[in-house]
Amino acid sequence: MSNAEISQRLVAILAADAAGYSRLMAADEPAAVLQLESARKVFLRRIEAHGGRVIDMAGDSVLAVFQSAIGAISAALGVQRDLDASHNATPDSSRMRFRIGVHLGDVIEADDGTVYGNGVNIAARLQTLAEAGGIMVSGAIHEAVRGKVSVGFFDRGEQDVKNIPHPVRALSVRLDGGASAASTVSARASPAFTERPSIAVLPFANMSGEPEQDCFADAMVDDIIAALARMELFFVIARNSSFVYKGKAVDIRQVGRELGVRYVLEGTVRKSGNRIRITGQLIESENGHHVWVDRFEGTFEDTFELQDRFTDSIVSAIEPNLRRAELERSRVRGTSTLNAYDLLLRAIPAIITPGSSRNQKDEALSWIQRALESDPRYSLAKALGAFVCWTRTVDGYGTSDDVKTGLRYADEALSERSSDPLILSCAGAVIGSLGYRVQGVHALGFRYEQANRAIDLALTLSPSLLMVQVCAGNIKAVFGDGDAALAHYQRAIKISPIDPAMSGFIAGTALAHLLAGRYGDGLTAAHHAIGMTPNLILGHHLMVLALGCLDRFDEAKQAAQRLLELVPGFTVTAYQSVSPLKDSALRKRFADIYHAAGVPK
Repeated sequence: MSNAEISQRLVAILAADAAGYSRLMAADEPAAVLQLESARKVFLRRIEAHGGRVIDMAGDSVLAVFQSAIGAISAALGVQRDLDASHNATPDSSRMRFRIGVHLGDVIEADDGTVYGNGVNIAARLQTLAEAGGIMVSGAIHEAVRGKVSVGFFDRGEQDVKNIPHPVRALSVRLDGGASAASTVSARASPAFTERPSIAVLPFANMSGEPEQDCFADAMVDDIIAALARMELFFVIARNSSFVYKGKAVDIRQVGRELGVRYVLEGTVRKSGNRIRITGQLIESENGHHVWVDRFEGTFEDTFELQDRFTDSIVSAIEPNLRRAELERSRVRGTSTLNAYDLLLRAIPAIITPGSSRNQKDEALSWIQRALESDPRYSLAKALGAFVCWTRTVDGYGTSDDVKTGLRYADEALSERSSDPLILSCAGAVIGSLGYRVQGVHALGFRYEQANRAIDLALTLSPSLLMVQVCAGNIKAVFGDGDAALAHYQRAIKISPIDPAMSGFIAGTALAHLLAGRYGDGLTAAHHAIGMTPNLILGHHLMVLALGCLDRFDEAKQAAQRLLELVPGFTVTAYQSVSPLKDSALRKRFADIYHAAGVPK
């Protein structure tokens, strides 16, 4: 087959197979053949009605492709409902049921209409995961149809499937209808318990009767999560996943199953005048047993000391023999000035929310600057300020001032607090990823080896900290090591399995796949990320690059138009000046793709 005779494109793929076909043929061959022929007619009718094309109907299997994800899922639903209705009089033991898998992915299509590729393989593997009479879809399909079809989904989590090099997110379809469960906490698959003590800290209830104190209660939980995460003996669920439960009545056993933790900590904060009371209870998730309950009281000026005592008690309840050094190392709050602490908290939402606008990031930098005016040596504020400056350049609207400010913040943070894993990871990622070149000549920043040392130290100190894994993925991507970057992003997803910032992690996996030469997987992940957060600028960058790597420039041009709508001033020259990729040949290739896709020179 010559290159002229094949084409590659993104399609929705439906793969189906009869469950127990050999058994039915052995029991009653004529009846099984009649059922199979009847089922084939149903498949043909539904596939054609929804704009699909049958590729193959060999034996008891069906393979079809569709131009749209909605067409594929609608056809699958129609098939299962028609088959179920047509066999009402057939005993269950004799009824032929089909498993159906649906995936959105790349296929190579020959002139004779045959399709090949990982997209087909994944659809076939999803089909084997489905129940008899059921439908299993990939995460890419779910994101494409979410809110557009009147069925629910149950998230079965990441699945290792045969001959596919990376886990595939699988969701089963609720054929009885109902609201989509994939977007709710309760529908998610249960992660496996880790060997280390694992804990989730739920948002503390604000008992003050003053809504403005919610921020204070949330900050207290943030500090407790950070303190526990810095201890090597704990696996701690990230804040973004545990805060999904905020304001909800929860079943502790259910929380434990959904997040894969042995312990759940919940509590309350009451602030009245200058007095603070913190109460907490630590519960074993499997049996609901209360391991520890305690209460701490003091003045507002005692806030940090109360948090330390609270954390000490939790640690002692879980791990009585924990080294004192671990407790001391966990206390890296970075400021004794409550005003600076409060101001930094106001910047956090724009930092952790995918798709934050330019104005939101400007506002976040403003809050950080005010925090530093209150405490000029607030190293964490500097590290996060550097991170914001870097994200602005990644999006494509950063300036040379952003580069200079970000590098200055990062350098100061590292010189002041060189043993704090959060600062090491944020500032370390920035000094390796932030800089600019003038006409291809390295002018400032991009200190790769220093960045690598900082990230390696952060990983040694606190591998369970979400930001450490995300920043490690970023740096490994800058070095061009796609497989190492992918491992870190997947670790981040495990640490925070229901994170509202998940689209950013998925975008990271897209970049990792591109760097590893898995362009189809990169495109699928970029599409998934954009489906979750339509204004995710990084996702649109990666969509253009993935399509270009696949030589699909008609589609790349459309993707570039959308990117330029989000970042009107983006140019190839701007990309070349701030791209952190260490490999100059790769930088040039990506620049050439942008140019070919219609990005202004």
